[in-house]
Amino acid sequence: MAIIMDGNRRWAKQKLLPTLIGHKQGVDALKQLVRYAGDIGLQALTVYAFSTENWQRSEEEVGYLMKLFLEALAAELDDLHENNVRIRFIGDLTSFSPALYNLIQSAHAKTEHNTGLQFQIAANYGGRQEIINAMKQLGQGIQSGELSPEDITEEAIQTRLYTHGLPDLDLLIRTGGEYRISNYLLWQCAYSEIYVTETLWPDFSPEAFNQAIQEFAHRERRYGQ
Repeated sequence: MAIIMDGNRRWAKQKLLPTLIGHKQGVDALKQLVRYAGDIGLQALTVYAFSTENWQRSEEEVGYLMKLFLEALAAELDDLHENNVRIRFIGDLTSFSPALYNLIQSAHAKTEHNTGLQFQIAANYGGRQEIINAMKQLGQGIQSGELSPEDITEEAIQTRLYTHGLPDLDLLIRTGGEYRISNYLLWQCAYSEIYVTETLWPDFSPEAFNQAIQEFAHRERRYGQ
């Protein structure tokens, strides 16, 4: 399962609050949902936290988001580890500050062997870039003679994506009412169901999450047939 967490800024605007407060409330909503996902035995959850395009936002907003990532991860890491959650950040992590990058690597190492919820945070992530990276790896394999063109299969591509090792994506949830996938998990969304809710992300509660799951349970999946 994956979520596009949309609506933090609109939530703040509706309440006549600074945009940054909307992002803080969004983090609080995510904490609550991750705990709930673990409690109900969800196998995997991937959330869209920061796209490659988000760097184009104001310097103040980007700086606050980076600070929020650092503080939230530092505050929640031990609790997530104790609850058997495996954490993985996916995307180009090299653009982050050394402090954030090192904390991310520590989170990966600390939770690597946990067997509960597999929790992925897509940060500095772009679906097109993910596929380009996979193609580069395949191209290098062909250039070195380790692979031939015939070796380029769906499985070969999947094993080179950021999400390698995860189950196929069955449901993509987008909050905030927008009907687009915003360069998110382009390969993985091939046969997933999409659920869009008008609820803005800071208001997306476990009850709203359950509603999405219940609707998904009643859908007939056709896998392109």
